[in-house]
Amino acid sequence: MKSYFIISIVLFVFNCSYAQTDSLILKNGNILIGEFKDLNRGVLGMETDYSDSDFKIEWDGIREIYSSTYFLITTEDGHRYNGKISSEDQNTVSILTDANIKIDVPIREIVELRAIKKDFWSRLYAGVDIGLNLTKSNNFKQLNIRGNVGYLAQRWLIEATYNTLSSRQDDTEPIRRSDGGLVFRRFLPRDWYLPVDATFLSNTEQRLDFRFNGKLGAGKFLIHTNDAYWGFAGGLSYVTEIFSSEDPDKQSLEMYFGTELNLYDIGDLSLLTKAIAYPGITERGRWRIDFNFDTKYDLPLDFYISVGLTINYDNQPVEGATAADYVFTTGFGWSW
Repeated sequence: MKSYFIISIVLFVFNCSYAQTDSLILKNGNILIGEFKDLNRGVLGMETDYSDSDFKIEWDGIREIYSSTYFLITTEDGHRYNGKISSEDQNTVSILTDANIKIDVPIREIVELRAIKKDFWSRLYAGVDIGLNLTKSNNFKQLNIRGNVGYLAQRWLIEATYNTLSSRQDDTEPIRRSDGGLVFRRFLPRDWYLPVDATFLSNTEQRLDFRFNGKLGAGKFLIHTNDAYWGFAGGLSYVTEIFSSEDPDKQSLEMYFGTELNLYDIGDLSLLTKAIAYPGITERGRWRIDFNFDTKYDLPLDFYISVGLTINYDNQPVEGATAADYVFTTGFGWSW
């Protein structure tokens, strides 16, 4: 108890002497002083004056934390706060909210910290990766691009994504596939949320010039920790389709239900998989399935390598098209 009191006094004096300085005490007793970045997927980023690159610190290895940084804070039970955090003892942190309300929570129940200011740019995030394959045989060329940009507020999230693959070689028809969309999430208490999605898909394998898919529903995270999250969602889906074949265009109404799993407490490796099924309402007997699998390995300086698999299945394809289309990609990218 005496050593805890002395350490707390030292950190308090240091923080008073140097404005906007954050500090933490690890479970092994080491003290780090600098500027906190984000806590995401169980890892806290920290910038210090004595290191060329940010420290990556496992959240479960932290005993106490003291910060003057303004955060968007998420807890295991799905509550979200804007405010500052500081340890009360070795097991608890206090959140001081915008409304000057103090909330005590166990430190292990903090699952996300996003260092923000009250301006637009501090809440923005983006990423892009590019893959290129060239071979002399048959003059083969393949390009794939994946990117995203998003904005995170206290109660909602909006994100735009775009993926495209183009492949050409001698004596064969070009292969093209593009997908993307705009996703909105309104966060509710107890890790419930309201999703509103507008997505598109185009691919030559299924003779699909354009498919627009608008979804409205509800979802919930069943697991939301510093190791993983797993959730489900369901609702209604409106689809309009334009084909490159002579088949007429379609408009239909569907139900949808899906699940998403993200594992990230496995070193520098992360894994995301998502599956959504669309049973037809106006087209009875028709089923569509979208499946995504993505894994990423983090490298120094915010670079990474990625591997992805996307499958689209339709049990009632148009004339001359296949029931399933898939894309397997690898890439090298950078995120901020």
